[in-house]
Amino acid sequence: MKILIIGSGGREHALAWKISQSPLVKKLYAAPGNPGIAQVAECLPIAANEIGKIKEFALSEKIDLTVVGPEQPLVSGIVDEFRKAGLKIFGPTKAAAELEGSKVFTRELLKRFGISSPSFKVVASLDEAMKYLTKVSMPIVLKADGLASGKGVTVCEHKDIALDVVTRIMKDKIFGDSGNKVVIEEFLSGQEVSVLSLTDGKTIAVLEPARDYKRLMDDNKGPNTGGMGAYSPVKFVTPKMMDKIVGEIIVPTVHAMHSSSRPYQGVLYAGLMVSPAGIKVLEYNVRFGDPETQPLMMRLKSDIVPLLMAVVEQKLDRIKPIEWHNEPAVCVVMTSKGYPASPRTGDEITGQLANRPTGQTKDFQVFHAGTALKDEKVVTSGGRVLGITARAKDFASARQKAYDAVKQISFDGAFYRTDIAKNI
Repeated sequence: MKILIIGSGGREHALAWKISQSPLVKKLYAAPGNPGIAQVAECLPIAANEIGKIKEFALSEKIDLTVVGPEQPLVSGIVDEFRKAGLKIFGPTKAAAELEGSKVFTRELLKRFGISSPSFKVVASLDEAMKYLTKVSMPIVLKADGLASGKGVTVCEHKDIALDVVTRIMKDKIFGDSGNKVVIEEFLSGQEVSVLSLTDGKTIAVLEPARDYKRLMDDNKGPNTGGMGAYSPVKFVTPKMMDKIVGEIIVPTVHAMHSSSRPYQGVLYAGLMVSPAGIKVLEYNVRFGDPETQPLMMRLKSDIVPLLMAVVEQKLDRIKPIEWHNEPAVCVVMTSKGYPASPRTGDEITGQLANRPTGQTKDFQVFHAGTALKDEKVVTSGGRVLGITARAKDFASARQKAYDAVKQISFDGAFYRTDIAKNI
């Protein structure tokens, strides 16, 4: 098989790494990829949002399967374009991708179908937002309606902060048109968990749960980010709890999408809060999570390619149960100076582990996220730079292996949390 991966981040590197291990794969491409992905795939000078160029390449090279990593091409309708051209592609249609593309759509869908989620208010103007925020009690959660690269959610503990944030979203347009509407949500306390499921629209195969760390600093302080680390499995998610999540959230959501004439195929990422009031949906993403994918791919024992093809061909009911390594996996994200507000790029990354596959194995990998080649040197090219991921006999050993590797990698302004998977 010839497989094409779209994207250039840590999630795509983890997928490429896992897909490259399949005996079914004859040739692997990535558009545009990164220096890490280049170790296992041929990288193409095509951006992830250049849908026309990607389709032309897939047709000319007779690509058997295209796997979409980031959300933007999905929300823009790449799946629809590929299907029209008779090409097989993993991911939801443009209509189904609105589950991530619009927070308003998701909240209203969940409410209509009685799927547990926080109470909310949609505001379409700054004046409406200001009036509502003067009445509501704090803390509160503000969410830009559209895509914001994982940075469109703010937990506001005080009214003046909420008023400032909503002004920057709706007046200053810090997220562009994504902030034309804002969802003001009830704040929930508890433990977060990410549950990813593969679905062909009829059958659902639930993956092992993972947990990520969205706040920038230790002890969950600082601004929200795209994710500072993750681990899997999640001990507090019992088999009974997972049955509840699947039966009361995942299955009803897939049914709701079908009933709304938006049948869902691909991976469905549910960001959940296990709160005193029950398990509630914080968000849905329509692609593999980042950085959750890194520890999940490290733990996945089954060949991923037949799973992806079964989703595309609507044959998921014929696939054998997914197998997992029992050992836990931990991913620690290293970020560039100034992340998340204004990440600096162009700093050289030193350390053999970061630049070469030497020493990397099936239970230890340095996944590249925001990296690029410049004058034959690997440099930072984004906010989240590397995802150091390790699997071991227990969480303490996996953490130790990951953090030992972090200390061997250097670039100016490098930052990381020190409490990923601590005290589990």
